[in-house]
Amino acid sequence: MALEPFGNSAALSLGVELELQLVNTNDYDLAPYSEDMLRLMAKVPLPGSVVPEMTSSMIEISTDVCHSSSEVLGQLTQIRDALVKSADKLNIAVLGGGTHPFQMWHERRIYDKPRFRELSELYGYLSKQFTIFGQHVHVGCPDANTALLTLHRMSRYIPHFIALSASSPFVQAQDTAFDSARLNSVFAFPLSGRAPFALTWDDFSEYFDKMTHTGVVKSMKDFYWDIRPKPEYGTIEIRVFDTPLTVGRAAALAGYVQSLASWFMEDEPFMPAEDDYLVYTYNRFQACRFGLEAVYVDPATGEHTTLREHILATMAQVHRHAHKLNASAGIHLLRTSVELGNNDARWLRERQIHERLLAEVVRQGAQKFRGL
Repeated sequence: MALEPFGNSAALSLGVELELQLVNTNDYDLAPYSEDMLRLMAKVPLPGSVVPEMTSSMIEISTDVCHSSSEVLGQLTQIRDALVKSADKLNIAVLGGGTHPFQMWHERRIYDKPRFRELSELYGYLSKQFTIFGQHVHVGCPDANTALLTLHRMSRYIPHFIALSASSPFVQAQDTAFDSARLNSVFAFPLSGRAPFALTWDDFSEYFDKMTHTGVVKSMKDFYWDIRPKPEYGTIEIRVFDTPLTVGRAAALAGYVQSLASWFMEDEPFMPAEDDYLVYTYNRFQACRFGLEAVYVDPATGEHTTLREHILATMAQVHRHAHKLNASAGIHLLRTSVELGNNDARWLRERQIHERLLAEVVRQGAQKFRGL
């Protein structure tokens, strides 16, 4: 199968997907209510879409094509409000977070859809362990070569996205000591990790042809890379974010991605290099494990700094672009949390220290998602 041509999209346009948890309001464990939620949501005219995910206690919402993070926020808020109303009718709750703090993977049910059944047969227990919840951000690129350049420039900032969105410190009722334990589950898949270092669409197409020739992949959907091109949309898709606890933070993260992409496309601050990836896995691990307190190794200079300092310095560099894109309010929200050393993982841990009951932490997370 040949790689499809890179589609047309408005440069710097945005699309956001959020995978969300459905929990009962008895013990706040995951509940298999996605089919009921989809039935109710189908009756409500909304932007974007609401679709099932791998297991039946998950649901995915997505925006239409947006041009600013404020537009993303408006659409996510509208969908969120409709979700909450539907959940109330079913006596369940909806929330963000990268993992459910105490669910047991073996209790999950695969959603009855051909692709999910096929993946379950291929990946075995990993498919149920994939009951994890992420945010995906698409950013529009004017052409295929710009998309690949932007993808590889963006790769230096993957640790930023992990630490800023981290919301998965608990797995099966244990504090993992990671801010983002979710990405450890993603790494178990054979086609995860980073995209190959190709800076032209011709080179990338050659790689894709080789991979399809092996029979290992059939389409771009088979790649679980941290960032992947989406030729059918004319975008690159960043996939490392944990689902935040609020739609406000989700929209702010989209604004940060958009501001970085604008900086890359307009100013071309550096040329990506294969050697950037020498420290990629180390930086990624540090961000997952330590969040904002991680060590960040600059791939160009080898200099070590704290990830928190690197994020703040980068936000200063993209300030002009954020202002032009009306993303300043969201980036201010993120910058303030970085200065205070706060992310959603810290909030979840602090709630558990205070409550000493993960079910209560989940209940409060559901309230937070509602905007209360």
